[in-house]
Amino acid sequence: MIKKCLFPVAGYGTRFLPATKAMPKEMLPIVNKPLVQYGVEEAIEAGLVDIGMVTGRGKRAIADHFDMNYELEHQISGSSKEQYLESIRSVMGNAHFSFTRQVEMRGLGDAILNGRRLIGDEPFGVVLSDDLCLCEDDGVMSQMVQLYKQFRCSIVAIQEVPDELIHKFGVIKGEQMKDGIYSVTDMVEKPSLEEAPSNLAIIGRYILTPDIFSIIENTPPGKNGEVQLTDALLAQAKNGCVLAYKFKGRRFDCGSVEGFVEATNYVYENIYKPE
Repeated sequence: MIKKCLFPVAGYGTRFLPATKAMPKEMLPIVNKPLVQYGVEEAIEAGLVDIGMVTGRGKRAIADHFDMNYELEHQISGSSKEQYLESIRSVMGNAHFSFTRQVEMRGLGDAILNGRRLIGDEPFGVVLSDDLCLCEDDGVMSQMVQLYKQFRCSIVAIQEVPDELIHKFGVIKGEQMKDGIYSVTDMVEKPSLEEAPSNLAIIGRYILTPDIFSIIENTPPGKNGEVQLTDALLAQAKNGCVLAYKFKGRRFDCGSVEGFVEATNYVYENIYKPE
């Protein structure tokens, strides 16, 4: 039912300067695999095999990563080093990639709107590569696709966050329908602790119905003068239904240096299998 997934990857990655001055932040490696590849693998596991990337200036390395490198392939062909390409070859063999550009950084809502030409009139997933989600069983997107099959509406992934981090997230208020599933009644983008309607924060996994595009078009700039996806989702919730899902798994904020280091250590100690 859902085959497409959008990756907004046009951001500057300023928290990682100077490393991201010439290299996309999405290509920063967690051990030996770039962040964006983890996200694409999660999407493929969920059956979202049509991958759309909303890129920007200086992001060509992302497209190159999901393409053939003939010189490299030739140099290591038949050697023991060829095994290191197995994971990316699997990704390339199981997904289709398309790219468009976000000319000006005007917020996540604007990035999603720029992806409209890649999505068309279909429900779709959204993965923010900064949020690395690791699960023992089904990935977060797989969990949300199963939920979409039941409810057929937009869904945001949420987790509880401590008070001192509330101001970094979009935060929801909702009526609990069943364990871990909420019907959203309010959303606030990066509120102060006093303004926050709960401690349930939206993280970088979404399933969106295609009417979100026309809603974004009519959403004025909000926090920081940017077109906020949170504002569009709130309008969608007031006129229909948006669910929030407390996912099963562990999230690392790889948009911050501390979270990136934590994720690297965790993957190295628990997942990475050196040859």
